[in-house]
Amino acid sequence: MKRLCIHGVTGSIGRQTLAVIDLHPERFRVDAISAGRDLRGLAEICARYQPRWAVIADPALYQEAVREIAVGAPNTQLLAGPQSLCELAAHAEIDVVVAAIVGAAGLPSTMAAAQAGKTLLLANKEALVMAGDLVMAAARASGATLLPIDSEHNGLFQCLPNGEADPAHGVDRLWLTASGGPFLRWSAEQIAAATVEQAVAHPNWQMGRKISVDSATLMNKGLEVIEAQRLFDVGPERIGVLVHPQSIVHALVEYGDGSFLAHLGAPDMRTPIAHALGWPDRIASGARHLDPLSLSQLQFEAPDHARFPCLDLAYQALRAGGSAPIALNAANEMAVEAFLNGVIGFTQISALVEETLRLMPVSSPGDLESVLALDQQARRLAGESLGAFSSL
Repeated sequence: MKRLCIHGVTGSIGRQTLAVIDLHPERFRVDAISAGRDLRGLAEICARYQPRWAVIADPALYQEAVREIAVGAPNTQLLAGPQSLCELAAHAEIDVVVAAIVGAAGLPSTMAAAQAGKTLLLANKEALVMAGDLVMAAARASGATLLPIDSEHNGLFQCLPNGEADPAHGVDRLWLTASGGPFLRWSAEQIAAATVEQAVAHPNWQMGRKISVDSATLMNKGLEVIEAQRLFDVGPERIGVLVHPQSIVHALVEYGDGSFLAHLGAPDMRTPIAHALGWPDRIASGARHLDPLSLSQLQFEAPDHARFPCLDLAYQALRAGGSAPIALNAANEMAVEAFLNGVIGFTQISALVEETLRLMPVSSPGDLESVLALDQQARRLAGESLGAFSSL
C-alpha cells in the first residue's frame, strides 16, 4: 500500500490521478492532498477519501476551509500556506508525491519532495524550467525517484534505455510532439483576434485554462523542451518538436543506427499517470485502448515559428541558460493571466515574454531562494511592461 500526497488535487491532473487510484484501492491510499483556492473541490475530495491531512494553500481561506471540511471529513487535519505544502511533501509517512500544482507555486514543494527522497511524480513542468539543475541534484543526493507524468516526457522515459538519453547507449535525438492547439490552421490575422474561449478550447486534451492557453501559443511545448533538457541531460540541439494533430504519438526517440522508438496512446492523461503510479509494474489506467486499424493516417509537420513565436523564445531562454528560463516562465504566467482576464490580446502574450527576456539580465542562481528572488524580479519587469501593453 503506497501512501500518496497529491498536490493540486482539484485540478485536471489531480482529479485524473484520483480516477486511476480508484481502480486500485488495494495499492494506494490518499493520505495528503492540497488545493490552491478551490474550497468546495477540496472538501468534496476530503469527504470521499478521508485523507489524514489537507492543505489550502491560501491562508486567508483557512477558517472557511475548516468549516467546509469538518462536515464530511471531521478527522482530516487541515493545514494552510505554502510551508505546509513543503512539510507534507517531505513527511516521513508519505511514499509518493504527485506534483500537480500549476506554475511557479509548485516549485518549493517539488524541491521538498526531491530533497526528502520521495518517489516524485512530476506534472509541474515549471519546477524544472525554473530550477531543473537544483531539483535533479537534490533527487540524486537523496535517492529520490523522479517519474515524469507529462505525456511527452513519460513517453520519452518509456522509449529510452533505463530512462536515460546517454549517447553511449546510441541515443541520438529526442522528439516531442505537439497537437498544434486550436489555432493550428488559423491565419496570423485570425490568431491576433482570438478570444479566451477559443484559446482554451483544446481539440484533443482536457486541461486547465492556463495550460490550454500555453498549448495554443506553443509555449507549453517550449516549456516541455526545457523540461526534457533537465530530465534527460541533453543539449537543445538534440531536442526537436513535431506538430502531430492527432495527439496519438506523444514522443519519439531517434537512435544513431537510424531506428526510431515511438510512444503511442490515446490522448488521455490517465495513461502516463498510471504508468508512473505503477512503475515498474504496469497497471490499468481506465483510458481507452487504441485500435491499430484506426492509425492509417498519422500526420507530422514542422511548427510554424512565425505564427507561434513562443516556441523560439523557449529555445532562446534554454540556450541563454541561468535565469533566462525563470524569466520566460514568470513572464508567460503573467501574460497568460492577463490574457485570461481580458487585459491583453492573444499575440501580446509572446510580445510580453520577449520584452521581459530582453530586460532581464542573465545570472546564475545557486539555490532555491535565489531562484524565487529572480522569479519575483522577472514578474516585476513583466508587470511594468504589462501596463504599456494593456494600453495599446
